[in-house]
Amino acid sequence: MNFKYIDEQTFAHINYAEKRLEIAEYEYCTFNNCNFSNSLLSEIKFSECEFIQCNFSNANLANASFQDVKFANCKMLGLQFEACSQFGFAATFQSCQLDHSIFFKVKLNRSNFLNSQLKGVDFSEADLKKSKLIGCNLQDATFQNTILELADFRNATNYSIDPEQNRIKAAKFSMPDVVGLLDKYLLKIEN
Repeated sequence: MNFKYIDEQTFAHINYAEKRLEIAEYEYCTFNNCNFSNSLLSEIKFSECEFIQCNFSNANLANASFQDVKFANCKMLGLQFEACSQFGFAATFQSCQLDHSIFFKVKLNRSNFLNSQLKGVDFSEADLKKSKLIGCNLQDATFQNTILELADFRNATNYSIDPEQNRIKAAKFSMPDVVGLLDKYLLKIEN
């Protein structure tokens, strides 16, 4: 398939829920205040693009490619990142809302989730080695057979991670939320 190549363009205040984004390879582009909710992003390639205050909720990401992209203040509810192209997947999420998104078996090593809401996110069998989840709300997030080695959870809250079912060697945690590593034991910890 021959891709149209679009670079260094800015797209602002466009509703892609009504008009589909053209299938192309977008490089060094900025999308500002765009609505991608329930839209089809299949086969579109984004490389070193930035998304600012965009809504991606329930978008179809089948075979979409995200390479070195940045999402800032985006609403990204219920996304199935495991359906994306895994080749070169790399993303930074800053102050985003990713509730109920799925990263099942996604290689996220060195990805950044900063001050984001990740309620009910599924990280089962994902590779989060050397990733940062700093200041994130991980309420009801699932970690099952997840690689968390050298991951940074400082100032993250509401997580429950079973150290026996996940690889957490040399991961960074901060007090008081580090007790989330003991949840399965139903301990009563007091100050």
